[in-house]
Amino acid sequence: MMTVHEVSRYTGVTVRALQYYDRIGLLSPAERTPAGYRLYDEGSLERLQQILLFRELGFSLDDIRRILDSPDFDRDRALTQQIELLTLKKEQLEKMISLAGEIRRNGGRYMDFSAFDRTKLTEYAARAKESWGDTDAYREYEARAEGRTEAQEQEQGRELMALFTEFGAMRDLPAEDPAVQAQVKKLQDFITARYYRCTDEILLGLGTMYDAGGEFTENIDAAGGPGTASFVHRAIRARFNK
Repeated sequence: MMTVHEVSRYTGVTVRALQYYDRIGLLSPAERTPAGYRLYDEGSLERLQQILLFRELGFSLDDIRRILDSPDFDRDRALTQQIELLTLKKEQLEKMISLAGEIRRNGGRYMDFSAFDRTKLTEYAARAKESWGDTDAYREYEARAEGRTEAQEQEQGRELMALFTEFGAMRDLPAEDPAVQAQVKKLQDFITARYYRCTDEILLGLGTMYDAGGEFTENIDAAGGPGTASFVHRAIRARFNK
């Protein structure tokens, strides 16, 4: 665990910015000490990396929070988009460096403004933003979230983690065991009741995401014990004979 000051020194992000990210729900600490001090874990730092990559590409904090909290968020997909956007940005910077060199060589008489054309970069960024919110599940998630207070959001998160704690207690059972499958149904029903309609297809996607590493996997394993995220994934796949 790292304190907010340690994270600031390690990442270069100011303490004030980290506190603001917490206040708006963009980057919450993993824990707080009894005295109320913020503590960040590896999952928090991974999310911060994503925030900084999107910020470098000009995404607003609201857009970043929407993307990272999307039920459909996929880290590999996000990285693919970020690499494409950063490559486009690099190409534009190289054009501008070349333009500056030509202007110097020609004594300022070099009338070429093509290097300032950001159309391709802007259009790709817009498509990337739209792709994360253009699903019925996300729109339903957003609509429900608007009516909840921060305290309600936190309580709902604790209830979800409690389900994974229950999964953790079942890790020694086969994924096909009726009790395990009843827990899978309980998870699906909880998501539908509290977040958005969790179809079988969405549930399969969530199972893959839970076991993909990063913040989701770490939080689930922290709730249910090591290997819980992988067990939940197997249990969900067993439900559909995958």
